[in-house]
Amino acid sequence: MDKIRVLLIDDEPSFTRMLKLSLELRGRFEVRVENNGAYGLKVAQDFLPDIILLDVIMPDVDGGEIASTIRADRVLKDTPIVFLTAGVSKESTRAKGNVIGGQKYLAKPATVEEIIRCIETELGKPGGVAPGSSAVPKS
Repeated sequence: MDKIRVLLIDDEPSFTRMLKLSLELRGRFEVRVENNGAYGLKVAQDFLPDIILLDVIMPDVDGGEIASTIRADRVLKDTPIVFLTAGVSKESTRAKGNVIGGQKYLAKPATVEEIIRCIETELGKPGGVAPGSSAVPKS
């Protein structure tokens, strides 16, 4: 079974390290991390992910700008992007079906199970989620 290729673009190294480890320990995910948003497009072009988890608020470049450059790339334009951010609340995203302005959002902190369910839903690849995983912290 091929692993799901996840690109995680977020400026918080402790957050990305923990989420990468948590996903890869499941054995179903290959995760590439980029902590500098300005390099997001280049890493996506090299890695060719199945899905991109993208922070919105970063010091060097806004997540919306990164998403726009990815959408403009002819190879990556259909790659699902989920904003994973502390910039929205769980209540506001849940009330809108986790979609704001036509874009999929997950509010931090999110559990690993929530993130995996989101990935599976976006890719149409349901699978078992092991119980008992810890929450991914807010950053």
